[in-house]
Amino acid sequence: MSAPDLEAEKLRASVAAAELVQDGMTVGLGTGSTVAHFLRALAERHLKDLRCVSTSVATEQLGAELGLPVEPFEQLSRLDIAVDGTDQVDPDGWLIKGGGGAHTREKIVAAAADRFIVIADSSKVVDKLTVPVPLELLRFGLPGTLTRLTPIHIRENAPFSPDNGVIADYAGEIGDPAALSARLADTPGVIDHGLFPPALVSDVLIARGDDVEHRTVA
Repeated sequence: MSAPDLEAEKLRASVAAAELVQDGMTVGLGTGSTVAHFLRALAERHLKDLRCVSTSVATEQLGAELGLPVEPFEQLSRLDIAVDGTDQVDPDGWLIKGGGGAHTREKIVAAAADRFIVIADSSKVVDKLTVPVPLELLRFGLPGTLTRLTPIHIRENAPFSPDNGVIADYAGEIGDPAALSARLADTPGVIDHGLFPPALVSDVLIARGDDVEHRTVA
């Protein structure tokens, strides 16, 4: 059996997500290679009166190049829809996100959306979440924060988030995602982490070959 064409799967999931966006919607744009496909698919629909906000500088720049109306996330309190990729998705709808270091902004945008759509190729589907779990940390008191979260590693190739937080990866056991999520959230110095709960997710669009599976979560 040949290996799946993951780029083609990303494109199929992205096109399916773009079809969920309608004229006049406020739209949250995620970050990453799958979202880049979504931006192109969305731009090709030529929808009217969209208002978009971005979770990263890279997404904002590509959106502007494609003619999408991207604005600062300061004038809108709610979004109709947000679309983003994922690093992992388990059978219960838990996600690990943050490979690009923008998970804090991604979580803010997801929480502001009436409908949060996750798009993924088949490689992102897992039976059980595995480390690393991305973290964004305050620089203030960083050595103490790292000690409280051992084992943890500062990410050398992307040390800062879009808001100048330190990007690190937690490498301990995940076990119960809800318990670890609570522990990370309660650790002083942690701005946010890359565990996204099922309650935040509305739909997951998973491309497998020529088909797109639509999972409803929340």
